[in-house]
Amino acid sequence: MKDNRIHYKRFNERDQRFNERFDDAYFERQHAKGKLTAIERIDILLDEDSFVEIDAFALPLDYKGDNPKALGDGVICGYGKINQRDVLVYAQDFNYQGGSLGTIHAEKIQKVQDLGLRMGHPVIGLIDSGGARIQEGIASLAGYAGIFMNNVKSSGVIPQISVILGPAAGGAVYSPALTDFIFMTRKTAYMFVTGPNVVKEVLNEDTTSEKLGGADVHSTKSGVADFIYDDEEHTLLGVRKLLSYLPSNNVEHPPVAKNANILPDGMENISKIIPDDSNKPYDVIEIINRLVDKGSFFETAEGYAQSIVTGLARLNNQVIGIVANQPKHLAGTLDIDSSRKAARFVRFCDAFHIPILVLEDVPGFLPGIEQEHAAIIKHGAKLLFAFAEASVPKITVILRKAYGGAYIVMNSNKMGGDFNFAWPTAEIAVMGPEGAVKILNRREIEASDDPEALRRSLILKYKEEVANPYIADQKGYIDEVILPESTREKLIKAFSLLENKFEEKSSKKHGNIPL
Repeated sequence: MKDNRIHYKRFNERDQRFNERFDDAYFERQHAKGKLTAIERIDILLDEDSFVEIDAFALPLDYKGDNPKALGDGVICGYGKINQRDVLVYAQDFNYQGGSLGTIHAEKIQKVQDLGLRMGHPVIGLIDSGGARIQEGIASLAGYAGIFMNNVKSSGVIPQISVILGPAAGGAVYSPALTDFIFMTRKTAYMFVTGPNVVKEVLNEDTTSEKLGGADVHSTKSGVADFIYDDEEHTLLGVRKLLSYLPSNNVEHPPVAKNANILPDGMENISKIIPDDSNKPYDVIEIINRLVDKGSFFETAEGYAQSIVTGLARLNNQVIGIVANQPKHLAGTLDIDSSRKAARFVRFCDAFHIPILVLEDVPGFLPGIEQEHAAIIKHGAKLLFAFAEASVPKITVILRKAYGGAYIVMNSNKMGGDFNFAWPTAEIAVMGPEGAVKILNRREIEASDDPEALRRSLILKYKEEVANPYIADQKGYIDEVILPESTREKLIKAFSLLENKFEEKSSKKHGNIPL
């Protein structure tokens, strides 16, 4: 790793002991593990010279003697700026007692959380900790409980971001799980409730920290991590990029960019992306990149539940959230993982005034015993609930298939979609033409002299007379059938109209989302 240590200056320099703490060995211990120190991480994350530390002289409960390395109790807390906007940050320092969480350590983090909530600024946690400080017993567990409670109080009020840069084990994993987004770094970051040694002891299974809870595991299999990067520098720069799309709190609106060169490339070729054969796959990200401002799409949870795409982008310099079926994975079907992934993203966008664009090409829910037994009914209902509950502007564009219950779930007009557009290639029906004809015309086909020719003609007839988007338009379920090349302009005008959308909230405490 490149040695990019900084000359760290405390804002309160009345005690020479700080200089003793941050000696060469302090940096070398972390660099030898392929990791940066807590102070280097803060330096990369925040705008230059903007960091102000708080509680720098806090000492652990069991402090004895005159050890300068104990100052701060293993966590550096404070505030600073990212892109000239205020944020609160805490960075656990593995160089002191493995960054373990004791009473004072926890109180410092809670203070940062309290400040973020009261002042309306995002809170970012840089996690690198061995977990609860064993020698402090239940007090350290109570410290975690206080942090978790603050996570819940802040949820939906301020953005909360967790950046896993080392170990996060046991109870320590639940604070990141309660935050809005989790970043992880490959090879040096891992998360698990019980570590490899416990797994071996209880289940007699051999594993490693990386295989059990590494970044690749959590970004592809569990869905716990939203972003992963190969090194810490890029991970922290990714946090900065994410925050450029987000408001500071639930009262503000997302920041408006002032970019001049925003027209995407290849808009004139957008209609050529979808194949003539409706059963052939394509990459929906190619469509996204031709609709939103040039280079603005920032995908979330890219490696997980890939039959649906979620991410943030800008449209005419305004931030929007995007939910899109991905035909090149499982034909774009909704399954358990994709339903959960999209539902959580929709709820995040709704909490922070981010309008939602849905690009729909969904043949239905993924069938099968495994999905049914794992409760696809309840998990699919999460996405339905999320869209129905969301009060931000919501626009759907049906690109190709929109079949059955999956059509309803993907922000249909009766589920609260403000505008529903369709391309001429759209097929909107209870089920696909092949399945419908098989059910509706089975006897007729079996009795035919040329059953295959009849089947093909009936499928064509079904597409023209039932699944045709113009029929849905005539009946008011689609607001307009639009040309692919005009989609960007239509969306800009529609979102502009919806800018002042207001929905009066019910007096109920909250709904009971099907968890």
